[in-house]
Amino acid sequence: MSRHAVFASVAVGLLAVAPTPRSMFAQGVTPAGEPQPDSRVGLSAGLFDAGEALWNMKLASTTKPSDKFMHSTNSDLAFFGHYAIQGNYNGYQIWDISNPAHPTLRTSYFCPASQSDVSVYKNLLVVSSESNSGRLDCGDEGVKDTVSSERIRGIRIFDISDLDHPKYITNVQTCRGSHTHSMLVDPKDPANVYIYISGSAGLRSPSELPRCAVTSPEDPNSPLMRIEIIKIPVAHPERAAVVSGARIFEGLTNPPVHGETQTDIDAAAQALAKARAEGGFIVKMNGQERVMPPARVKPMLDSIVKARGGSGEPTAADSAALHAGIQEMIDKMMGGGNPLRSTIQYRQCHDITLDPSLGLAGGACEGHGLLLDIRDPAHPIRLDAVDDKNFSYWHSATFNNDGTKVLFSDEWGGGGQPKCRATDPRDWGADAIFSIENHKLHFQSYYKLPAVQTPEENCVAHNGSLIPVPGRDVMVQSWYQGGISVFDWTDARHPHEIAYFDRGPIDATHMVSGGTWSAYWYNGVIVSSEIARGLDVLELSPSAQLSQNEIDAAKTAHLDYLNVQDQPHYTWPASFSLARAYVDQLERSNGLSSSQISSARNVLTAAEQASGTARKGDLSKLATQLDAEARSSSDAAKVKLLARAVASLAK
Repeated sequence: MSRHAVFASVAVGLLAVAPTPRSMFAQGVTPAGEPQPDSRVGLSAGLFDAGEALWNMKLASTTKPSDKFMHSTNSDLAFFGHYAIQGNYNGYQIWDISNPAHPTLRTSYFCPASQSDVSVYKNLLVVSSESNSGRLDCGDEGVKDTVSSERIRGIRIFDISDLDHPKYITNVQTCRGSHTHSMLVDPKDPANVYIYISGSAGLRSPSELPRCAVTSPEDPNSPLMRIEIIKIPVAHPERAAVVSGARIFEGLTNPPVHGETQTDIDAAAQALAKARAEGGFIVKMNGQERVMPPARVKPMLDSIVKARGGSGEPTAADSAALHAGIQEMIDKMMGGGNPLRSTIQYRQCHDITLDPSLGLAGGACEGHGLLLDIRDPAHPIRLDAVDDKNFSYWHSATFNNDGTKVLFSDEWGGGGQPKCRATDPRDWGADAIFSIENHKLHFQSYYKLPAVQTPEENCVAHNGSLIPVPGRDVMVQSWYQGGISVFDWTDARHPHEIAYFDRGPIDATHMVSGGTWSAYWYNGVIVSSEIARGLDVLELSPSAQLSQNEIDAAKTAHLDYLNVQDQPHYTWPASFSLARAYVDQLERSNGLSSSQISSARNVLTAAEQASGTARKGDLSKLATQLDAEARSSSDAAKVKLLARAVASLAK
């Protein structure tokens, strides 16, 4: 979620537009086999009792947050062993997911900060902190002073060797705080891990952190044009420190922007008029007037009451004080007051996905998508940069497994607005898929959630991960209250949905922020961090779009841990499910004739039941036969993959 999300759900109850039938949106984009009418249409609202729609998936469990985390935002996920670590604006929770139907809470750690994004390596847990209210001592009273030695904006490092008693080791302060971070485990440097900081808030005062003084972008030490990189010695994490600032934005120009739809422009004008008539709170953000929703105003008023030593409800004088000072507060939160701001828009990253096996990173950097060389972890180099007039906010990146493609997501509206309505363009708030050729990015297509969502549901592209289906590029992705979409982007020009899970809005009458923040595949299941409802665990079901053999083969690509922004390279051990998965794909693509498909399946069945030399002989013969058949196949590369998988079984 972007830094704008705190305020971007501006007048969400007032910006609603009349719903349009979802069929108008889905017409012509729904792949064959998807339920018609779309089962996501008309779902009933509710927090824990909303209507649900599933296609080619099943919901194994939904687990509510523990007490201290119940009414606080759930954020990102990391995994190790049979545990899922779930970030939360109040800290983090560690769930035992060994039984997907009944996750259990192993431990929770109360330590408020936004966004509390998490990553894990061995015994180390790293947690992001960006807001001005985060405290070094993990207290929940916030930080009153503009400059304070009590504030944490950066990362916290924990030792989780004893899962029941995590130990807070140290912190590393950064200039913008850490909205998100990416952990790089470099195979060439096992003694250290590197943390790439994505901080999208305004620069903190140099009186609080001296190296954060604003200087010209041409100054090599300017914090305006760099990302901070932290090195953590694995054996001595207490020595963690910022070791470099990579100037990956040099030479970039401001990207084109598309503004808002006419529907939103008209609704915003109505909201502003209503707020002025009723004495509401109006602020200017990025040159545009916006109405502050009551949910955002209340904590500000409460802080004014607290600052004067009062109690109870805010008075008229408190409201007047907030009216007088709210713009300055917003400017500080948004990094305003900087005379250089107009010339350096979009000069930070929201997420950087690192793939050490490729030596590449995909930087989703607000106004641009970047391709980086990370072979020297402390000194990444920009290889290419792209912008797109249809993108509002480059949010996250995902490589396919062989590094020939990268997908960038656009968080139009900051995650707090409904951007999947019938009136919203298909190529806004979507994913953009690029091929990678000679370290250059080439646009191929967009993918957006096919189903229209209501004006009461915040919805836009958000966090997802690859599902390791061999021979295909398949991804699961969160869309906030748009739910979860599983889609195939093997053909980069024609991505299509193959499974989904969705709930109705939290409230049918007005916007209440919620939905799935992250949906990631981990060792056979999809785990989703639900902003308001807790933790969902889902499983894929076999279908015409994805066979049981493909699902079984994906489950063999086992990981010891997973940080999605440190993207792993998947490999598959020799198995009959792997070979059969390729056979299923060749049947789907007509890469082999029906008789060849039937013959391969019969040989695999017989070989699996045999043993010793009989098994080896049958499999070796089939592998040789497939190599020959590849020459005349319309899908020769896939036939060769099948031949290799069969040959591996024969060893």
